[in-house]
Amino acid sequence: MATLAQRPAVHSSGDERFFLRAAIVMTITIVSGFSLQYLMGRSTFASPVRVHLHAFFFMGWVAIYLAQNFFVASDRMDLHRRLGWIGAVWIVPMVVMGCVVTAAMVRNGHVPFFFRPLQFLVFDPLTVLAFAGLTVAAIRLRRRTEWHRRLHFCAMSMLLAPAFGRLLPLPLLQPWAWEVSFAASLMFPIVGASLDVRRNGRLHPAWGWGMATMIGTFVVIEAITYSPLGLSLYRGVTAGSPGSTVPPLAFATPPAGALVTGRS
Repeated sequence: MATLAQRPAVHSSGDERFFLRAAIVMTITIVSGFSLQYLMGRSTFASPVRVHLHAFFFMGWVAIYLAQNFFVASDRMDLHRRLGWIGAVWIVPMVVMGCVVTAAMVRNGHVPFFFRPLQFLVFDPLTVLAFAGLTVAAIRLRRRTEWHRRLHFCAMSMLLAPAFGRLLPLPLLQPWAWEVSFAASLMFPIVGASLDVRRNGRLHPAWGWGMATMIGTFVVIEAITYSPLGLSLYRGVTAGSPGSTVPPLAFATPPAGALVTGRS
């Protein structure tokens, strides 16, 4: 995506096609992951309002990202800039709802059994915050198109882990379910950077900053998860709730029946 981008004087050959195709693949990945969850009976529309709001804002961003890349590829920069202002505001409710739904799931003891509850409490909000940080950086660099679109690409990649969490057999990957889903999302910028090197003979520094942010976020998540700070955070969030009786670093017993998400 290139939110709020100024039309560059010279287009980078092949970039528009690559970023549009990548946006389509990302969209298919996310839609496939959540559709599979529903078709297998693991998801339900009988969910609290906060879950529906969470889905609305996050899936809305997917639509914005895809549309923005389509507008750039079709040289409709007027529409691209107009939608960009909406995208700039859209990330605020995404961050809010991401934190609200995560806290509710942990407090209600509804964390998927293949994740450590404390790790889930940390990685969901920090992933969304890292996404927001990369997106803000991309917006600030909107006049530097090569930086702009690559930082947006890395930001969007941060949101792919939940989709991979539904496509990959995470119960079989325990205790590394979170780490594997993160690694899968990191593959997108790795592919983008590799194609950049092949096409241009060099690695654009935006890829380095974007991937460094992603990996840095991963390291911070792991550090907090297994630290006294993480334990204090967990106790504070779950105080007075069913989640307070759930061991923060222990995996729950797999459900006897079908796994159903979206209850919190």
